[in-house]
Amino acid sequence: MALDSAKKQEIVKQFGRNENDTGSSEVQIALLSARISELTEHLKTFKKDHASRLGLLKLVGQRRRLMRYLKRTNKESYVKLIAALNIRDNV
Repeated sequence: MALDSAKKQEIVKQFGRNENDTGSSEVQIALLSARISELTEHLKTFKKDHASRLGLLKLVGQRRRLMRYLKRTNKESYVKLIAALNIRDNV
C-alpha cells in the first residue's frame, strides 16, 4: 500500500522547493494525501479491513496536524496547497 518511488519523486518534484526536498510540510502533506486516497480506494473494496481503516485515521490525523502547522506558519503556501490537492479548509 506504500507509494512507489517514481510516484513519490513526482510528488516531491511538484510540491518541493527543490528535487531533494522531502521534509517540507508541503511535500509531507502531498505524500500523505496520496496515501490517504489509495487507502480510501482500498477500503471501498474491502469494507471489513479494520486494520487499514485505523491506519487511514492515523494518516488523516497526521495530515491535519501538518496542515494546521503550515496554516499557522505560511498562509500563502497553505492556500496554494489545498487548492492544488483539492482538500477542504477545515483546520
